Amino acid sequence: MSDKTTALSPEKIQATIDRYFAATRSTNKAAEMVACFALDTISYDPADGPALEGHAGLLQGFQQIGTFFMEIELAADFTAINGNEAAVKWSGRGTGRNGVAVTFEGIDLFEFNATGQIQTLRAYWNPAATIANLQ
Repeated sequence: MSDKTTALSPEKIQATIDRYFAATRSTNKAAEMVACFALDTISYDPADGPALEGHAGLLQGFQQIGTFFMEIELAADFTAINGNEAAVKWSGRGTGRNGVAVTFEGIDLFEFNATGQIQTLRAYWNPAATIANLQ
């Protein structure tokens, strides 16, 4: 749960979200994405999957997804911020190692800690359908 005692400004939350999605377009995607998260973070990506805990778990999870792609990027299409939480509807596109271009979309629910880092992420998307096109 996010820290309700320390209210973050919507601008601080938006800056972290912007940094997270910009990281998906960088050359060092996984490390830059992980840097947006608290050290003791928990991520459910996808939301019904096993939890990725801490920076090591996140890095492994992000790198695993990346093995299917030559290039991949996500863009935030709509963001709603409420207190120290945010919902982001996003779209993704990429090219698989097999040369197939894919598009996909989802919704991320973020909870932020008192310093503005992502404390919890629940990602709602269907990686199995996307990855099936890349094999």
